[in-house]
Amino acid sequence: MISTVQWLLQISLLLWLGKGLAATQGKPGCQERCGDVDIPYPFGIGSAGCYFDEWFEVTCNNSTNPPKPFLKGINLEVLNVSLDGTIRVNNPVLLSQNCSGKPSNDTQWWEGGPFSFSDTYTRFTAVGCSVLAYFVQDNTLIGGCMTFCTKDVTAAKNASCYGLACCQTQVPPGLLSFTAKLDTFSDGSADEQQPCKYAFMVDQEWFISNVPDPHTVKDMEYVPAVLDWRIYNATSNASTSNPNTSTSFCGNNTLCSTDNQTLSLTCSCLPGHEGNPYLPQGCQEYRSKNDSYNINIGISFTKGTSEIPILLRSIIAIGALGTLLLVISAWWLYKVLKRRKKIKYKKKCFIRNGGLLLEQQLSSSKGNVDKTKLFTSKELEKATDHYNENRVIGQGGQGTVYKGMLMDGRIVAVKKLKIMSDSKLEQFINEVVILCQINHRNVVKLLGCCLETEVPLLVYEFIPNGTLSEHIHGQNEEFPITWEMRLRIATEVAGALSYLHSAASVPIYHRDIKSTNILLDDKYRAKVADFGISKFVAIDQTHLTTQVQGTFGYLDPEYFQSSQFTEKSDVYSFGIVLIELLTGKKPILSTRSEEWKSLASYFILSMKKDHLSDLLDARVIKEGRKEDINEIAFLARRCINLNGKKRPTMIEVAMELERIRKCQGDFKAQENFEEIEYNTTELIGPWDVTSISTDSCLNTNASSSSDI
Repeated sequence: MISTVQWLLQISLLLWLGKGLAATQGKPGCQERCGDVDIPYPFGIGSAGCYFDEWFEVTCNNSTNPPKPFLKGINLEVLNVSLDGTIRVNNPVLLSQNCSGKPSNDTQWWEGGPFSFSDTYTRFTAVGCSVLAYFVQDNTLIGGCMTFCTKDVTAAKNASCYGLACCQTQVPPGLLSFTAKLDTFSDGSADEQQPCKYAFMVDQEWFISNVPDPHTVKDMEYVPAVLDWRIYNATSNASTSNPNTSTSFCGNNTLCSTDNQTLSLTCSCLPGHEGNPYLPQGCQEYRSKNDSYNINIGISFTKGTSEIPILLRSIIAIGALGTLLLVISAWWLYKVLKRRKKIKYKKKCFIRNGGLLLEQQLSSSKGNVDKTKLFTSKELEKATDHYNENRVIGQGGQGTVYKGMLMDGRIVAVKKLKIMSDSKLEQFINEVVILCQINHRNVVKLLGCCLETEVPLLVYEFIPNGTLSEHIHGQNEEFPITWEMRLRIATEVAGALSYLHSAASVPIYHRDIKSTNILLDDKYRAKVADFGISKFVAIDQTHLTTQVQGTFGYLDPEYFQSSQFTEKSDVYSFGIVLIELLTGKKPILSTRSEEWKSLASYFILSMKKDHLSDLLDARVIKEGRKEDINEIAFLARRCINLNGKKRPTMIEVAMELERIRKCQGDFKAQENFEEIEYNTTELIGPWDVTSISTDSCLNTNASSSSDI
């Protein structure tokens, strides 16, 4: 009898272990394969229980041989699924120009889903002669490249994809949506021999291995691309070893990595284990085929002995007491480990968010470092009501801004950055270090930062009246932006940029001047903000060679072509802001014909044809003096000169604006504040320096560098 029990227990245990070894990649009872492609959970085919949510639903098209799987949510063919967080799909060739029979779709949009283009494996690629290819998100340029052709087109075809008839650029991390655009330019090559131009997202490894001639892609409707995927809106109660409980998403013997900001997680098997970490028993201990299981279970009884029940009761009592002590000890140990884990996690976040590098940068700087405070996560959670959505006052490419109130009653703006890549971490440290060096009344003030959270937090002084862009283009009737305010704001911004370029202890290039980065305080004074991509430059340094970054419409054409950013590049961007103040129009004219979509080009054309009055804002014409408007327009035109050497410096721009303001004050005093009407048809006269200088205030030396 005893030997029979032993045998049954051994068989049961072997069957249980065998069940673990035979664990599948999909959920039990669900189809795990479509054609030649394995579909592991959280992806799935069939009923709703076979996949995590609708984004992970896969349909199997059995009309082809072999059958082909498709992601139902985005209608892309699946080529391969990896449990390391990537999926390979057939992606359409997005954009084409002058290509017979090719589509010209220019937008992909996956907002709200778990997929984004992989910045590790996927590249934005353009093919053709004299192509300027770029992709934008919310009117912000996020990447692009240019191609050139030699006269020997055959040689260009066989060249690598480094600019000769083919160019590539890296995809930014977390790219969920974008619009691709193709422009052409003349480089003196015979590009009429290759009129077909097109762009696409492609798996770089596949492109290198399978496409010896990039021009063959024009005959393809789809090319492989790699997407990253994560699990959103799932809960996990462990970040190291995950037990099998109802509140845990990852299975047993797994590592679970969570992201508290995006409420997303990824699972992986513990070292020494293999399988699917998203299934409850998916990860099993790895064993070779030669291993054997030796299971010896011994059970002995003494027949006819009355001591057996007493012994059993003693064992049970001792076991119960031991179990109670074990539970108490485990609970105490859990609390200690949790506290240590929390401290360790904050320290890990501090290091990952660049705390050590930031401390090093700040300790070597000579700015107002002692005034920059390190806030705790609890302070900022309380200040923003746990980052309540009702407290959101702005969102952008770098993160979300919340309105908050500190314990001392100060109103602040808390900027919560997005998921940190190496580039975003560099921008964060860069902004903190730069703002610590700046002490100027027209530059937004940094109060401190917090590094012990999943993503860094920046704390600024609160600027209540929004951005200059909102006031120019929103046309607030309750408090309209007058000519006097426009002139004063322009002068204040020019003064701040002049300070950054010439008066700061180390010169600083802002690199992203635009009306949305100019804030207005309670007295509608200008505050320059957003120094995420700004750079320090040596005093004897004339330019920076960097990857092209900035906002489409404000970007210096010279910088875009050469990747060399100079102080005159900031001058160009400021010139676009001046034109916005004069015209009330956005940098990209969406209502105009394709030929004149750029406000800068349309502004220059209007000046050449003496039709600038047709472009000016009605309030500017009504309130401004003709001479002042002429001078500002001429100054803006000099700022956006395509030749950077012919643009004025920011010191010269600031002095000129200060002089115009003073002349305007003298004029008003002389006229005793009487309203003067102008004939708008005579507003624009000859655009030469002499005519403007003689029409303006006689005291041209009224403003000096000391006034600025």
